[in-house]
Amino acid sequence: MSRKRLDEAAIAEGIARLNLGLDPAEGWRRDADGLSIARSFRFDSFAEAFAFMTRSALVAEKLDHHPDWSNSYRTVSVRLTTHSARGLTALDLALAEAMNAAARRP
Repeated sequence: MSRKRLDEAAIAEGIARLNLGLDPAEGWRRDADGLSIARSFRFDSFAEAFAFMTRSALVAEKLDHHPDWSNSYRTVSVRLTTHSARGLTALDLALAEAMNAAARRP
């Protein structure tokens, strides 16, 4: 998967695709720096939040692309960027898509 920085149209299209079916207040958003996307995931318990992080970590390892994230009880806050590209790449969108799927799993 390419580590080439995406153009504005590809980023907008990618974020729109990631947010299909999501409440706009809870979906992926572009950070103020313009170089990353972010989302918070809320779960019913710490165990569910930790399970989500485990599923997401396995995908991140396969992609060799790791999130900046934090966990506070049942909320996982995620920020994705490709540091080597100094911006967003297809890797960020792929990991965000996998995280959306991981959040839907019981």
